[in-house]
Amino acid sequence: MKTINKKLFADEGLTLIEIEEHFSTDETARKYIERILWPHGAVCPHCQNAKPDKIWKIKENKAKSIRAGLHRCADCNKEFTVTVGTIFEDSHIPLRKWLLAWYLICSAKKGISSLQLQRQLKLGSYRTALFMAHRIRYALKSESFAEKMTGTIEVDETFVGGTKTGVGGGSKKHLTPVVAMVQRGGEVRSQVMPTVNGANLRQAIRDNVQICAEVHTDANYAYRGLESKFTHKSVKHCAGEYSRHEGENVVTTASVESFFSLLKRGVVGTCSSLLELWSEEAAGSWPRKRRRRGIGVELGFKKKILKGFYHSARR
Repeated sequence: MKTINKKLFADEGLTLIEIEEHFSTDETARKYIERILWPHGAVCPHCQNAKPDKIWKIKENKAKSIRAGLHRCADCNKEFTVTVGTIFEDSHIPLRKWLLAWYLICSAKKGISSLQLQRQLKLGSYRTALFMAHRIRYALKSESFAEKMTGTIEVDETFVGGTKTGVGGGSKKHLTPVVAMVQRGGEVRSQVMPTVNGANLRQAIRDNVQICAEVHTDANYAYRGLESKFTHKSVKHCAGEYSRHEGENVVTTASVESFFSLLKRGVVGTCSSLLELWSEEAAGSWPRKRRRRGIGVELGFKKKILKGFYHSARR
């Protein structure tokens, strides 16, 4: 029986070749997901029963159409596998291809198209690749944040979209505004905003940033008024100032601008019609792309969203 290399659970970058070698079969892929989602043993997704004596594993029997990894719960008398309640549920796509798709999407710095997924994973159709990409991007999307960002936060806004015939170069009516907040050495939160104004920007910051945190912005007048709740510092791009040293601290918006450059590159090349979903995917995976972490960290980080995807999507 093939064992799973512990390197997959470490904070290390992995190559596609290594991923393919370790997940060469659906059995190794399934056991990997079980180890991530069930670290202390099987848990019934129907009634949340986790008692080992109340859950038993059903032996695989292809002649009787009993699939591998099937369990039965004695409390609710229902059968289940580790894929129930995840983005993998109700899918006939092999689990190993799901994990490869997850790796490709999370490691592609500027995004990856569904057509490229179809070619690299030898999927039967473009619709299958699009289905997988949508589910994975939904899993990367953060619905809500229980904790607010702390430390030094860089905030900026941008307008995404191409040129439009008959519209002047200075007009932004046909562009979509996006605001992003980058925590130094931490996560990114990004959202499409219907209108960019002082009230909306300040509200977005209050919703996501801890009171008294240090907020770095440009000199846009819309950020005025943050001083009452935050330590607000800005750089004047119009005067050629892009960073300023204040002792050991550097006042800059370079990190959030770096995020926007990748976001726009992905929109141009990959997700031109899915800006809101792509911006949230880019924010969800950006820190791990920069640190080149392994797929184990990706799956572990998104465990709760993976488990809650299917039922919330069907409501």
